[in-house]
Amino acid sequence: MMNLNEIKDAVENNDIVLFMKGTPIFPQCGFSAFVCEILAAEGITPKTYDVLSDNALRSNIKSYSDWPTIPQLYVRGEFVGGSDIIKELYDNDELSAILKPKSSSAE
Repeated sequence: MMNLNEIKDAVENNDIVLFMKGTPIFPQCGFSAFVCEILAAEGITPKTYDVLSDNALRSNIKSYSDWPTIPQLYVRGEFVGGSDIIKELYDNDELSAILKPKSSSAE
């Protein structure tokens, strides 16, 4: 049962984290499946957590993000959004820039 501190650790210690219903191989809702498809199209394999297998996580992630719906995507510790925001970023060709690792060298 994932508490708020464990959620914080997961978000801060993984580059890309997706809290979803089900798993990427067997998503349990259309919105989670859709976000997985977009991330796969971007060549991203996120660290995922199934909120359906952990009621505490399902409740706590909504408190942690102050966002009412699942899925929720985090990139390098920052909350990006749910499926509607991910779709909009993807459709506007903005998502790949968010997902790319930040370059430490000036170009």
